[in-house]
Amino acid sequence: MSTDVVVIGAGVMGSSIALELARAGRRVTVVDKAGGVGLGSTSASSAIVRFNFSTHAGVAASWEAHFCWRAWEEHLGCVVPNPVRFERCGMAVLDVDAAPRAAYLPLFDAVGVPYEEWDAATLAARIPGLDAGRYWPPKRLDDDAFWAAADGTLGAVHTPDAGYVGDPQLAALNLASAAERHGTEFRFRRTVTAVESAGGRVTAVVLDDGSRLGCATVVNAAGPWSGRINELAGVGSDFTIGVRPLRQEVSHLREPGGLDPEGSAGIAVADMDLGVYIRGEVGGGLLIGGTEPECDPLEWVDDPDSVNPNPTSAVFEAQVTRAARRLSGLTVPNRARGVVGVYDVAEDWTPIYDRTDLDGFYVVMGTSGNQFKNAPLVGQLMATLIDRVDNGADHDADPVCFVGPHTGETIDLGAFSRRRSINTANSGTVFG
Repeated sequence: MSTDVVVIGAGVMGSSIALELARAGRRVTVVDKAGGVGLGSTSASSAIVRFNFSTHAGVAASWEAHFCWRAWEEHLGCVVPNPVRFERCGMAVLDVDAAPRAAYLPLFDAVGVPYEEWDAATLAARIPGLDAGRYWPPKRLDDDAFWAAADGTLGAVHTPDAGYVGDPQLAALNLASAAERHGTEFRFRRTVTAVESAGGRVTAVVLDDGSRLGCATVVNAAGPWSGRINELAGVGSDFTIGVRPLRQEVSHLREPGGLDPEGSAGIAVADMDLGVYIRGEVGGGLLIGGTEPECDPLEWVDDPDSVNPNPTSAVFEAQVTRAARRLSGLTVPNRARGVVGVYDVAEDWTPIYDRTDLDGFYVVMGTSGNQFKNAPLVGQLMATLIDRVDNGADHDADPVCFVGPHTGETIDLGAFSRRRSINTANSGTVFG
C-alpha cells in the first residue's frame, strides 16, 4: 500500500494538515493510536482564541487564524455535519510584571489587532464582580501571604475579537470531514512501529498490524507522543529546542451569575497576577486553567500513556480558589471537576513547525497548549513549507515565508524552526 503523505496524529493539527495537503492534490493517509479524531490533547484544550504572544510571528499567526474560525464553513470549503461555533467574547489580559503591555502592544499595532487599554476602574466596571487588586507574584494556598490584602490595583488590555471555540474535538472532526471529502483516509487504533528511510529520505511508515505505507512525506503531528516518533525516524539530534510532555488540568464549575447576560458567550480573563486564566461558556459554565506560576511545580511526564486522567483535588482547589480571589461570588466546590490533558511543551513555549534532517520528514510539535487557536492556519503553513521544500527551497538557510490571505501579514516560518535560538522574550508560561 502506498500514499503520498502519512500524517501521524488525528488531532486538530493533523486533521488541518491533512485537509490542506489533500486540497493541494496529494493522497493523504492519517494514522492515530486512538479510536477517533481529536481524542488526545485536542479534546482537553480550553480552545481559547487570543493574540497575546511575544513574537511578531506569534501575533500575526493568531490574528490570521482567527479569521478562519470566524468564517468556519468558508474555511472548510464544504458543508459538514454540526459545524463548530466560534464564540467572540473578548479577552481581558491583566497587567503583570512578567508580561507588561509595553512588550506586546507594539506587536498588536504592527499586525493591526484592535485593543482597548483599561485602567483599574474600567476593568472593575466592565467585568462585574472582578477585584482589580494586585497580588503579584502568585502564591500557593498554604502560603500565608496568599491571603494578604492587595498592594495596589491592576489595569488590563482588552481585545474584543478574542474568544473561544465551543467544542475543540468537534473542530477537529469538522476538519477531518472536510479532508475526507478530498480523499484523505483515516486509520484509527493503529500505532506507528517504524519509520523507514533510504538514501537520506523517508520511504515508509510501518504500523502495528504489520501494514506498510510507502510514502515520500511524513508529518509528525503526534502531540505528546511526537518525541517517540522522532526517535523511530532517527531525527532530532540537530534540534536546538527541547520538547517534553506536561500533564495539565483545567477545572470546570458553574458560573456564579452576574458576569454576563444569560445566554451570552461569557468572559475570558488572563490573570497571570494570580496564576490562572478564566474562560466562560455559553450557558454559564467556567473553565479555569493555570498559567504555570513559579510557585507551582510542573508535572513533566516520561510516558503520556501513564498519566492519571482524573482531575485532582489539590490542583482544582488551587485553581478555583485563585479565580475566586479575583471574582467575588465564586465559591470552591468540594468535588473536583474538569479535564486532564498532556501538552507537548517546547522549552520556550513556541511551537516547532519545520522540516528535519531526514528529507520528507516534517514536524508539528511543541504546541505547548497555546496553539489550538492556530490550527486552521498551521495546515496552510505546513502545506506551503512542504511544497516549497519539495521544489528545492533551502528552508534552513533561507526560511520560507507565508502571506496571510486574510491579513496580508508576512509570517516568517523561521520563527518556528527546530534550529532557532530560544525565544528569551517568552513569559515562561502557556502565554508564550
